[in-house]
Amino acid sequence: MSVRRGKGRDLSALALGSLWAPASADKWNSKARSCSDIRQFYFGKGFALDGVPQSEISGEHLRICPQGYTCCTSDMEDNLAALSRREMEGLLKNAGRSLQTSLAGQYKAFDGEFQSSLLNRSSISLQETFIPTWGSLYSQNSQVFSDLYTDLRHYYRGSNVNLEEVLNEFWVRLLEKLFHQANKQYFIGEDYLECVSKQIETLRPFGETPRTVKTMITRTFVAARSFVQGLVISGEVVRKVSQVPLSQECMKAMMRMTYCPHCRGMASARPCANYCSNVMKGCLANQADLNTEWRHLAETMMQVADRLDGAAGVDSVILALPYRISEAMATMMDSIENINSKLFQACGNLRAGGTSSTGEEDSVKRGKVAAEDGLEASSGKMEKLVSVRPAQLLLRDMQPYWVSLPSVLCSDRVATGTGAEDKCWNGMNRARYLPEVMGDGLASQINNPEVEIDITKPDMTIRQQIMQLKIMTHRLKNALNGQDVDFQDTSDDVSGSGSGMCTDDSCSRSPRLVAPATDRPVLYPYLPENKEVKGSAARRLPSVASCLLPLRRGTNRD
Repeated sequence: MSVRRGKGRDLSALALGSLWAPASADKWNSKARSCSDIRQFYFGKGFALDGVPQSEISGEHLRICPQGYTCCTSDMEDNLAALSRREMEGLLKNAGRSLQTSLAGQYKAFDGEFQSSLLNRSSISLQETFIPTWGSLYSQNSQVFSDLYTDLRHYYRGSNVNLEEVLNEFWVRLLEKLFHQANKQYFIGEDYLECVSKQIETLRPFGETPRTVKTMITRTFVAARSFVQGLVISGEVVRKVSQVPLSQECMKAMMRMTYCPHCRGMASARPCANYCSNVMKGCLANQADLNTEWRHLAETMMQVADRLDGAAGVDSVILALPYRISEAMATMMDSIENINSKLFQACGNLRAGGTSSTGEEDSVKRGKVAAEDGLEASSGKMEKLVSVRPAQLLLRDMQPYWVSLPSVLCSDRVATGTGAEDKCWNGMNRARYLPEVMGDGLASQINNPEVEIDITKPDMTIRQQIMQLKIMTHRLKNALNGQDVDFQDTSDDVSGSGSGMCTDDSCSRSPRLVAPATDRPVLYPYLPENKEVKGSAARRLPSVASCLLPLRRGTNRD
């Protein structure tokens, strides 16, 4: 259903504050007034003065502004209408960039802390602890441990890695290596080791530790990866929606509100507050339809953040990993004779032919002590290395972003004070604005008196982004349940988003969401690793209004 509307108000303050500055007093008399003010204003906007009237002319030629006496020609009206559209689109892009910057900052902060402060520290801790504790049992098999951390990093960064398989493979390899180290006096071939690895479920040489580690690591890494991916996707949605061009009817409405007062010789007239609201709600109706899914995404991300920040949060899980591995090794080596007996029975006896085997009793004792001390320390009160609090504040504040834009863009730029409602620009003249304010969203604009909108034809770019928000929210809810977030590897499609957010080789292993066939998956690359961000996570993040603060300041300059 298409509804034709028309009227406007001076919104130029949204772009340039000088337009709100009172010009010379509105002068009406029986003779044609001079057009010197509009000529100066028009020239200041970069337009040539050729054809601009010296004094008022009849306005029958106007197609957007009221057709009274005017200083604007048809060409001037077209030029100013296009200008109002460019200025409004510029404001929306600037607002989007401000929020994108905040989201990107939180990504970099979390990513840097997670990888540098946690994963690197955990890996270094394992090495520093295991060298004196396990001696040759570690030094001759260190690759097994370094490979585990490499795979965990790849998973977090979005590579097509199955986390459960990574952990299962680690324990199998560790079993093979420790069995070989404990039985050096025998000749052990690859076939025999393969038989040994197949007995891991039956033997359970590491006790309950593998299952405990798998549960904790899976929940932590799934939550961390989905959390940072949610930050990236949120920024991508903002970027794409902020670039959606305004409609022709919106341009006309913006012209009526922004520059038609100048054509009527009322440069000092500010728009009526409700008039501005209706124009903005009409122009941003499709954007407001993001609100529901945008809020759902932010709320779910905050729940995931709570999981990362809880008692069994990301810090304690990752920092305790070396000690849990040490605990598992001590369990196996403490029962090596019983394990050997069962393996010899299942896989056959070994023949002598290896090197002499030395006892590992001291290493086992040291391993037990190190594991107990480390687990006790990691479960106690420790310095917080990864903080999600700043990100949670941003997620909370950004929830009303899409429905707040009209009021934010209108605030402080409409007529206020005594008698303002009777002297503001209502799209036709200085008078009270009578129509009611419309609701948010496309469906609510059916009776919008200012912007002609076909509510049966939503913007498809914005609808696609609503779908992306739904998909990401679904993945995050799975993450809350500890279910792996099945991102699709896109090593052969690294340029899909064009976001310019990825500058290193990690882009080639970045995930994208798997969307339905009707909506082609979009690539969401991770930002490059940033190791100099430790302090940034502690900053208080801006609210929706403060994201637009630079725009407000910009209205004070011509």
